[in-house]
Amino acid sequence: MKVLMVLTSHSELGNTGRKTGFWLEELAAPYYTLRDAGIEVALASPQGGQPPLDPKSNEPDFQTDLTRRFEADAIAQALLANTARLDQVSDADFDAVFYPGGHGPLWDLAEDQHSVALIEAFTRSGKPVALVCHAPGVLRHVKSDDGQPLVSGKQVTGFSNSEEEAVGLTNVVPFLVENELIAKGGLYSRGPDWSAYVRTDGRLITGQNPASSAATAAVLIEQLNSITKADRSAPDAH
Repeated sequence: MKVLMVLTSHSELGNTGRKTGFWLEELAAPYYTLRDAGIEVALASPQGGQPPLDPKSNEPDFQTDLTRRFEADAIAQALLANTARLDQVSDADFDAVFYPGGHGPLWDLAEDQHSVALIEAFTRSGKPVALVCHAPGVLRHVKSDDGQPLVSGKQVTGFSNSEEEAVGLTNVVPFLVENELIAKGGLYSRGPDWSAYVRTDGRLITGQNPASSAATAAVLIEQLNSITKADRSAPDAH
């Protein structure tokens, strides 16, 4: 099995003069959850090459065993330095897609037509789509086959308004993930701030915050295993 992870290429935190990008734990935790389950992982970003890391996510307070493992992993670092360009990847080459968060995706991936088309293609093929923290905001322009927003009527979660307020960026981000999911008809729910919380609706898997990263990947693995099992038991598989 092979999973595509899509990272942001956006590095500027609005007009603050500060840097942003992807959140390290939200890449490292799913990466190793998937790899340790024997799943191949490929990385892509809108611009390709080395995506920007949110420097705050690598501060001591936010480091974990898995972020330290990722930083010391030469193979993972080489993969990160050479992400494929998003417009050059195809859903046909992967069994699922996973979007880590960080604030960066709210600026680029949320508006990226290649990203929108990619998610719609995965959805049409019945393949799992998983997103964590700010990344569920990337779904804002994604449509179902009937032309309705993909999240409409679906159980979803994502970075909450109170969590955004806690990090002091409510008035910096281009939109609030919680508000946007609700505006698009999503059945948004959330757990306590900074606690693991994951929602699944069909093949759509969303996690609330960094603490939800590994759990979101674990649900994705369950779905991939169930799809594989169903394929093996299908009449034409024998």
